[in-house]
Amino acid sequence: MPTDPDAPTPGEVSPAVLAAIALGGGLGGLTRHAFAGFGVLGTVAVNLVGSALIGVLMALVPRLHPLARPLLGIGFLGGFTTFSAYALDVVRLDPGWGSLYLVGTLVGALAATAAGLAITRKLTG
Repeated sequence: MPTDPDAPTPGEVSPAVLAAIALGGGLGGLTRHAFAGFGVLGTVAVNLVGSALIGVLMALVPRLHPLARPLLGIGFLGGFTTFSAYALDVVRLDPGWGSLYLVGTLVGALAATAAGLAITRKLTG
């Protein structure tokens, strides 16, 4: 299984990186909570917006502070987006809607990531 060549081994993670991940994850989770009352639509919105922001971050991270990736990517966007609620929604919906939701969210998230990356690269040239 391929690994991220930039990812540190567990023994190499600095306290600053761990603090950035924890802070970002907490803030991302709190932000996601604001969408909790919207049910499936809230989950879709969170995952599509989060995916677009992952694309933006992918384009910008080489230009940002080294703690930006753990703070914003692993932390905030990891806490903001939600696979668990998405999976739970899929099994709670009837099979037809659940299948459409399963595939639609995946395709939408991939498209949102690609769009966020492309638009950011175009704007930052």
